[in-house]
Amino acid sequence: MFRIQAFARTATLLMAALIPLGSFAQNAVEETVRVKSPAVSSMPRFTPRDQRYLIRPGDILTITFDLTPEMNEEVAVQPDGYISLHGTGDVHVGGLTLPQVRQAITTKYSGVLASPQINISLKDFEQPYFIVGGEVGKPGKYTMRGDTTINEGVQTAGGFLASAKHSQVLLLRRTSDDSVEVKKINAKYMLASGDLREDLHLQSGDMIYVPKNTISKLKDWIPKTNLALGPGLW
Repeated sequence: MFRIQAFARTATLLMAALIPLGSFAQNAVEETVRVKSPAVSSMPRFTPRDQRYLIRPGDILTITFDLTPEMNEEVAVQPDGYISLHGTGDVHVGGLTLPQVRQAITTKYSGVLASPQINISLKDFEQPYFIVGGEVGKPGKYTMRGDTTINEGVQTAGGFLASAKHSQVLLLRRTSDDSVEVKKINAKYMLASGDLREDLHLQSGDMIYVPKNTISKLKDWIPKTNLALGPGLW
């Protein structure tokens, strides 16, 4: 009887000791899982390819009516993004695709025509372009001839100079009249590894800026002639 009671007391003490130990082990495992969880990716967002053209000021639109051809006309997109239509007033089309413009104009003419059948075509438009500045061979504004990525844009502008900071190339994209989105691209890693997942596709109006590396910045402050080492070091 005494042995049974002693065994029971020992078992009780052992369980009391194991409960906090088990709790500690569980917390340790949970902490380990938390530590090993991968961080959220900070890679830039990608630009969808083959985007539809967005109407901008200066574009010329041809509007044709299947049932009332006498109403056909050509209109220019004004600087504020509006076009003026005969008999219906102004319609805002800036920033819209052609299908969206067709819908907007059809809706506008629905109060004038019973069943308007309207077609919209783009007669003249601003050529898509991108700008490259900073430490490249030929900074400037370039016409975008087809699908173009950041690396392709840099090569079009003469490639990186020796003074370029490849790891911090900036892509600047205007998102509205008063805001600009900036993405930092590690072109040095892309070119060294062949991993082109960050090689974003450009949109018209984008600017690529290549900053100067630290060594080149320091050279601007170092005299070209050094009494100890002699001229022509740089």
